Amino acid sequence: MKWNRIPLGPIQTNCYILTDDDSHCLIIDPGDEAEHLINWIKKRDLKPLAILLTHAHFDHIGAVDKIRDKYEIPLYIHEKEAKWLLDPALNGSQFFNLIEPIRIKPADQFLAEEGMLQIGPFQLNVLETPGHSPGSVSYYVEKDGFVIAGDTLFFQGIGRTDLPGGNQDQLMKTIHNKLLTLPEDTIVLSGHGVETNIQDEMDGNPFLTGF
Repeated sequence: MKWNRIPLGPIQTNCYILTDDDSHCLIIDPGDEAEHLINWIKKRDLKPLAILLTHAHFDHIGAVDKIRDKYEIPLYIHEKEAKWLLDPALNGSQFFNLIEPIRIKPADQFLAEEGMLQIGPFQLNVLETPGHSPGSVSYYVEKDGFVIAGDTLFFQGIGRTDLPGGNQDQLMKTIHNKLLTLPEDTIVLSGHGVETNIQDEMDGNPFLTGF
């Protein structure tokens, strides 16, 4: 399985495209710029199978409906944030003047617990990683050594907890109990910025030292 990072929208939220050898793909966190994303997929002759969300904040969901309608594919989200898609107060879009309030049609599939998720040829280990938001999840691909962590852990940073449902203590426990327990060479694909790895964050992330 291969991954590509595509920053989208005014705050450059990372959308990730996972691909296999037969040109199937999964789309994770299509936050904005639907036409740009569609053109990117078209140029590579990819065949989308599903949209997955790490969480339902506005900058991760803005292009969901256009992408879903274009490819007629299901949307996956943790059940704790099912209502967030429809509510600008919960997804945070009503608090930012950069955008119009965002309301997304209900999801098609709901994640309710940790475990393996099989979508076509793709197998992902779903980790519940709350703290940034109550329904945040990470998608871990052990075989290929990477985890898509959404806004939980960044290069030299951690997710904010001042939006609805955020919890600083829970976030720190999540990072230490769910992410830092992964193999140290695991690549961390974050919701913003560049990729990092578990060892570098254990050694040098100023938010994690001394916890």
